This record gives sequence, structure tokens and C-alpha cells, in this order.
Amino acid sequence: MTESTKTLTVGYNAALAMAPGANLSAYVQAASAVPILSAEREQALAEKLFYEDCVESARELVLAHLRFVVHIARSYSGYGLSEADLIQEGNVGLMKAVKRFDPTKGVRLVSFAVHWIKAEMHEYILRNWRIVKVATTKSQRKLFFNLRSAKKTLDWLTVDETRAIASDLGVDEAEVRRMEGRLTSRDVAFDLPVDADDDEGGFAPQHYLEDSSADPAMTVEAEDATRNSEERLQRALNDLDERSRDIVSRRWLAETKATLHELAAEYGVSAERIRQLETNAMKKLRTSIAA
Repeated sequence: MTESTKTLTVGYNAALAMAPGANLSAYVQAASAVPILSAEREQALAEKLFYEDCVESARELVLAHLRFVVHIARSYSGYGLSEADLIQEGNVGLMKAVKRFDPTKGVRLVSFAVHWIKAEMHEYILRNWRIVKVATTKSQRKLFFNLRSAKKTLDWLTVDETRAIASDLGVDEAEVRRMEGRLTSRDVAFDLPVDADDDEGGFAPQHYLEDSSADPAMTVEAEDATRNSEERLQRALNDLDERSRDIVSRRWLAETKATLHELAAEYGVSAERIRQLETNAMKKLRTSIAA
């Protein structure tokens, strides 16, 4: 066995035997020990995988690019998430890239894989950076990852800076301000930690966010009363003759109320007669509802 082959085998075994979460330093060292593939060797492995579905070729391509995943993961260290977890997610993206890599396109695997590696890391960051998801649309996701680097200081953005960032990223200025607020906010537990003392009790959101009006029993009672009133009113309206029901509905229940003179012209009677019909109908309604 040649020295280069021995080094390659040791690198493979070390990288395969370790996960980033178990011992990150050892994992990074093992990933760095795997030799970088020459363009010719990479092309040969990619073609064997592409045409013959060779698993060993895929394994060698993945292992030779683990160091690249580590490099990308370190560029996301400012999000306060575990580097080991970011590497794990990036490795998933790398494996997806290797599976989809087409050697006939004339590009190196590393150029193709960077999109897939970053995509998996971005998904992990958005899922875990905050309890509440900070970005859901494509434009919000783009803004989330660009705004941090676009801000030159830790201060709030000025009007001109906000306008410039919105123009560069192709989003609304209001969206930039909203995302800035999300980036500068922090998660707060709804209730107190187990080891909190009594003096901190009043600062827990469970105390000052309480809605005293949201009593389930009162809500159900109010809904039942409203539904009962509507049913009684509908029955009472059905007991009226058609003309009286129309007058009451258009005078009291319609979005745009009809006047006495409009109804009088429509029914060919005086406005006073319409008023008398309305008064009689209202009396019948009150009697029917109260019964």
C-alpha cells in the first residue's frame, strides 16, 4: 500500500467513524485529513456514480468535500447555534448535491454543492434561531440572511440605510424594519423558570399577558345567548306577513336603511301608513320574542 493510499484510507476511516456532535475537533481534523480530489479523479468518480450508481464513488466524493462543509458552517457562527449541528445539516446538503451532480455539465462538484449545503443550513437556522419563526416567505428568508451583514453597526438602521437595503434586496422598506425588529428581539419564556424567586414573579408574561375576558364558560354562555336571540328573532319575523317583514327588515336590519318615503312610494301608500305598519310589526315582534 502506497503512502498516499494509506493516508486516504486513514482519513476515510476517521471521518466515517466520527460525527461532529461527538467530538467536533476530532471530526474537523479527520475531515481535513481526507485528500482533496484532483479534477480528473473527481470527474472519474462522478461519472461512475452517474452512469453506474456506484455507492463507493459517492462515498469518496462526499468524504473529500467534508472540509468544505466545515468551512461554510463556520461562516454562520454568529447565529448562536451549534457548529456541530450546522455541519450535520450541511453534510445532508452535500449528500443531496452528490446524488444530483451531473458530470457532463463541466463544473466542479464544489461549485454545484455550495447551493445545497447552504440551503440545508439556512433551513436549520430558520427552524431553530427563534421559537417563533422569523421568516416564511422567500423575500423574508433572503432579507434575514442579508440584513445582518448589511448592517454596518449595532445601532438601528437610519432611514437612508433602510432605503438602500430595501433597494439592494428588492423588498419593501417596511419589511426591512420589521425584520430588523425580529433580529434585535429575543425569546422570552411564557412562565417562570423553576429556580426563579418570588421577586421575579411579576415579570413573567403569564402574569401580565393574562386575558381576564377569555373565560371559556363566559364565552360559551355569550355565544349561546347570541344564537338563541337570533333564532327567536328569525321565528318572530317568520310570523309576520310578507309586507310587514319586508318593512322591518329594510328599516332595521338592512345595511342601507330605507326611508318611510321610499317604502311608501314602493307600496303605493302614504309614509304615515308605512310608519303604522312598522309600529304594529315591532309590537308583534316584541311579543313573540318575549313569549
